[in-house]
Amino acid sequence: MHASANTPFLSAISFHTAWRLLALVCFSTLILGSAQAARIKEVASVEGVRTNQLTGFGLVVGLDGTGDQTTQMPYTSQGITNYLQQLGITLPIASASQLQLKNVAAVLVTAQLPAFARPGQAIDVNVSSVGNSKSLKGGMLITTPLKGADGEIYALAQGNLVVAGAGASAGGSKVQVNHLSAGRIPNGAQVERSVATPLQQGDNLILGLEASDFQTARKVAQAINNRFGAGTAQALDGRTIKVQAPMVPDDRVNFMAELEELPLESSIPSAKVVINSRTGSIVLNQSVTLGPCAIAHGNLSISISSTPNVSQPNALSGGQTTVTEKTDIQIKSEPGMLIQLPPAPLLADVVRALNSLGATPQDLLAILQAIKAAGALNAELEVI
Repeated sequence: MHASANTPFLSAISFHTAWRLLALVCFSTLILGSAQAARIKEVASVEGVRTNQLTGFGLVVGLDGTGDQTTQMPYTSQGITNYLQQLGITLPIASASQLQLKNVAAVLVTAQLPAFARPGQAIDVNVSSVGNSKSLKGGMLITTPLKGADGEIYALAQGNLVVAGAGASAGGSKVQVNHLSAGRIPNGAQVERSVATPLQQGDNLILGLEASDFQTARKVAQAINNRFGAGTAQALDGRTIKVQAPMVPDDRVNFMAELEELPLESSIPSAKVVINSRTGSIVLNQSVTLGPCAIAHGNLSISISSTPNVSQPNALSGGQTTVTEKTDIQIKSEPGMLIQLPPAPLLADVVRALNSLGATPQDLLAILQAIKAAGALNAELEVI
């Protein structure tokens, strides 16, 4: 057995390649952003016009012996018993408790009810196993009511599952491709109840920005006032803009369609570094700058090797053969060189300075946080 405390996530070649691609993507985004300004529909949405989450408990039938083991999953037996009772079939208590339903699996069904959805329209649903079913492939979801947060039924789901995975097992061996315990039913639910939206209510509409930014809020209000007249829009804070809209429904829809297409002047976003501590990914935008600093980062590696030793007793001693482990642990600490980083006013300079460290992305997680704490990184750190 061998383990290392500083196992790199990327090789040196892939690390430098990743940083070059990162710089290329960020600069390409900057060039495209200056060539084509963003529209209001891409940075803001109407308050109250939103999707709603639906969920329900259902049963998938028609499986080829890959369903739940009902002795371990009592809710599967209870679910099929309740369903049969709705059809007028009542089972004795003893029989219901001894059901062996290898072709049935208990599932949770989820869906998103889009804004303005009307009764009779179809929406997609996702189906996920909640028991110990081996596979949902080939199964069919029976009628499942989908409820909202208020407990009311907004849709009914039913249909054959589409499962992208495949698998086979025999003689203790198993081969599986992709996931078999989750599937999807395109247009698998029918909307039964609509949700009212505030689009046609009141004299004003509220636009909410995707991200809080006073500069963006001001530019959205200015773009609306320049097109529809002064006083039409008013920025209430860094995320909310109040807009006066026509009262006639058709005029209001036309007004919103034209409003969403209004272009916005491109602006420089706030400097931010996003760090994913689980995968070691690091993303910087073009506003990140680096002040002068010096960095020393050493590596500590721990190596553990295990060698089995077999102890064989004499033939007539009556003892037993035993296997013992001989473990050797080595700790190696490499000295860290003190590297001076020059000021980096551009993203290319920041990438070049960080590349000079020769550190892995996992090491850069700690280095960037230390640079920020020292006051040399002019950006906001966000760990996800």
